[in-house]
Amino acid sequence: QVQLVESGGGLVQPGGSLRLSCAASGMTFSIYTMAWYRQAPGKQRELVARVTNDGSTNYADSVKGRFTISRDNAKNTVYLQMGSLKPEDTAVYYCNAQYIPRSYDHWGQGTQVTVSS
Repeated sequence: QVQLVESGGGLVQPGGSLRLSCAASGMTFSIYTMAWYRQAPGKQRELVARVTNDGSTNYADSVKGRFTISRDNAKNTVYLQMGSLKPEDTAVYYCNAQYIPRSYDHWGQGTQVTVSS
């Protein structure tokens, strides 16, 4: 079965950095578009960043220039390097894997990121 396991969340001060990891198993990782979403209390889940199978990336305007998404196909892992963190980045961050040709869409269980002084 497909499994996505996030790690790396925690408490960080404003201006700090954090790296999230998502380890995938049970799927052909290299063909998937991988993405990070987040959901803050009382808000809808929103796309933070995505990276396609060929390496193209895009980012939410709110994180552009601060976050970097990357993938290591040999490790079946996608990362989110988060810098210059702000309190409004506080949310549960979810890993997502999508393969459009077969309508595959998988989610991890999330990892909490809290930005606070």
